[in-house]
Amino acid sequence: LARGYDFLVEMDADGSHRAIDLPRLLGAAVTPDADGRLPDAVIGSRWVPGGSVVNWPIHRKILSRGGNTYTRLMLGMPVHDATAGFRVYPADTLRAIRLDAIESHGYCFQVDMTWHVARYGGRVVEVPITFVERQVGTSKMSNAIVAEALRKTTAWGIGYRFRQLRALVNPGARISRVSRSQKNLPRRDVDYTVPSAEAPSVEQRHDDGATVETIGTT
Repeated sequence: LARGYDFLVEMDADGSHRAIDLPRLLGAAVTPDADGRLPDAVIGSRWVPGGSVVNWPIHRKILSRGGNTYTRLMLGMPVHDATAGFRVYPADTLRAIRLDAIESHGYCFQVDMTWHVARYGGRVVEVPITFVERQVGTSKMSNAIVAEALRKTTAWGIGYRFRQLRALVNPGARISRVSRSQKNLPRRDVDYTVPSAEAPSVEQRHDDGATVETIGTT
């Protein structure tokens, strides 16, 4: 951020995230919606139509799909792959969401980052990718990492659902912990070359005003 880059890319360095998919994520990052709003985060998703996983054992697929389903249910966040590590973040997004508030240490920080963008009313776009299991090395996934993700997602979800319930009883109560004045991420003007759309997108909306779109395949 200090070097003035417009976008920051996160991807695995073991070849699991294919460089060939990166141009599509970057293309999505500079493609505005009908209102001219650019994405606040782009996720390379394994679990949207057109996405896939290669050479994963069945238990890893069950763990990943189950974890993402649980995250959607607890947080009311319609992201299909909140645990994905292939992402593009505009620098403005990272400046706005208070990175010092990210409290996770394991892979749960992927959910943590997505949750922060959603709570700030951000626009999240999911792009289908092919995830290829590494050829060498071993996974860092452990029982401790899974336990942290389950514990924190549950805590966030209980807090969020409690605030929803309180808002129903008391319409003046805030659902999000983010103040009204801080809630919306900065709107960025389109000043990059915008690629033509590859396929139509499907839009869903989070209760805090976040927009989640899936760019499908035809």
